[in-house]
Amino acid sequence: MHISELDLTNLERGTKSASWLNVSQRVEGGWWQLPLLTVTGSEPGPTLVVTAGVHGDEYEGVEAIPRIADQVDPSRLRGTLLMVPVCNMAAYATATRNSPIDGLNLARVFPGSKTGTLTEQIAYWLTHKFLSAADFFIDLHSAGIVGDIPTLAGYVHSDDDVGRRSLAGARVFGAPVLWGHPPPVPPGRSISAATDLGVPCLYTEAAGAGRARPKDVDCFTQGVLNVMHHLDMLAGDPAPAPPAEHLLGDGNMDEVMSAPMAGYFRPHVELLQEVQTGQLVGTIHDPLGTLLAQLHAESDGIVIMRRGVHRVLAGDGLIHLTNRAE
Repeated sequence: MHISELDLTNLERGTKSASWLNVSQRVEGGWWQLPLLTVTGSEPGPTLVVTAGVHGDEYEGVEAIPRIADQVDPSRLRGTLLMVPVCNMAAYATATRNSPIDGLNLARVFPGSKTGTLTEQIAYWLTHKFLSAADFFIDLHSAGIVGDIPTLAGYVHSDDDVGRRSLAGARVFGAPVLWGHPPPVPPGRSISAATDLGVPCLYTEAAGAGRARPKDVDCFTQGVLNVMHHLDMLAGDPAPAPPAEHLLGDGNMDEVMSAPMAGYFRPHVELLQEVQTGQLVGTIHDPLGTLLAQLHAESDGIVIMRRGVHRVLAGDGLIHLTNRAE
């Protein structure tokens, strides 16, 4: 079935289903597809949309979503759970952040284009079929192959109804770190598209590095279930541990401290370490160990991202700082 034919208003109550949705034709024949897992409760209620695999080198959400589907009993569910475990199948096939088909980053092209490239079409259908139907939206990410980020739940920190509901959902998700982003959120993100639609939302990050740590998969699985309890889709109250850190700052990972040249990067700080302006945070060396460059913090802050792969090219992102919420 082509995704345009999907009717989310006519799903059979009290059922689970797994299906493949055609999105765009492949040049060699066949289709680029989206996998979809749905659980429809025996009673009507909120619609929760969960996505993963927006980047092809992030696996925690890909593993968590089928576990969530297995654990949710339709007879005990109010509402509808819609989950796409791999949004970017082309990038997933090559374990890359961007699509090998058009070179685009799916997390930068929302709300997409119905007549655009493959990546733009995926963003369009995710926005118009799923985000527009959501009462709450969760986008499961991690640091991918090259990054290192603490396990966290991020949200848009705004003093309006959507912002307050997003913060409430992010709190009950139960990640060790809570990271709020004052608006405006840069365009093209799934959470910016959801926010524009008035849908409260959160996203996650985790260590990544090309594998799914069991503790992160467990966190993501339980976190989604916690949000379902919070939304009264499941009976009972969520009981998440309070976050160890509540941070606030720009979440734009496209604007971070970057490498001035190629070489071997040695970080001199740890994740969540507090640093001061001018502090040495990393160095770059050549294969003989010769020091090529020193990197110093341009402001006070907390280390929220650190490059995990030592080999760097000029312009590669190395470190990102944020601040504690007051």
